[in-house]
Amino acid sequence: MHLKRWTTGIVALPIIYLLVSAGGLVFSLLIAAVSLVTLWEYYRAVFNTHAVGLVRLMPLVGLCLTPVIAGTVHRWGMIYVPLIIAVDIVLAAGLSLRLFKHDPQAPHLVAKQVLGLVYIPAALAFLILIRSGDSGAQWIFWLLCIVAAGDTGAFYAGTYLGRHKLCPWVSPKKTIEGSMGGLAANILAALGFKVLLLPALAILPCVAFALVIGTAGQVGDLFASEFKRSAGIKDSGTLLPGHGGFLDRLDALLFASPLAYLLKISIF
Repeated sequence: MHLKRWTTGIVALPIIYLLVSAGGLVFSLLIAAVSLVTLWEYYRAVFNTHAVGLVRLMPLVGLCLTPVIAGTVHRWGMIYVPLIIAVDIVLAAGLSLRLFKHDPQAPHLVAKQVLGLVYIPAALAFLILIRSGDSGAQWIFWLLCIVAAGDTGAFYAGTYLGRHKLCPWVSPKKTIEGSMGGLAANILAALGFKVLLLPALAILPCVAFALVIGTAGQVGDLFASEFKRSAGIKDSGTLLPGHGGFLDRLDALLFASPLAYLLKISIF
């Protein structure tokens, strides 16, 4: 487990470095592809995998609109994303009208489908905005380092020091000690990599940034666990050995990305 986890990270690191460094359309295509795979894993968890007919069309609509969101943000920013979400709501709701005749839970399917589009591709699109801004590559690397450090810190602190359960009804293995270890790792990574990537930033805002990102990441992790427990699965997929699926790996980043953009434009 540990060996697979580190091997996957080491293999992925140079690929991520090259794609983030390239920026522009290359980076936007990366976000579109990652969003597509992650959203597919989410839909597979929240929708009945044995569903047929119109129920299968709902996730398909969301998957088709995912690259549209990434392309729109790359070209015009977030200004047209609410319009894309509105179109998705209309299409999903339209599909639910026939379904409601046989399934009174049809409106809940619409909610799950629309949530997926906001939760994954719209959230990850904020990374495109960060990358296109001043010192964009450095900010992306800094954010990824903070999130990864928090995840690793929480994993090992919880494994070796964990005694008190954090949220056992959602994730039985997560502990308060692991959470504290993750936040400590967030701060250390933020300050350590700031020296290399963004040396002009002041220390106190960096600490505040790390705590907000770390807390959001942990909430995102637990939020994704809710879907997996509801679906009766341990991991969202098997594409990343030692980590599970893309949703397992990116759950913290989904919540951290919008907040990182907000903090970048407001306090730095």
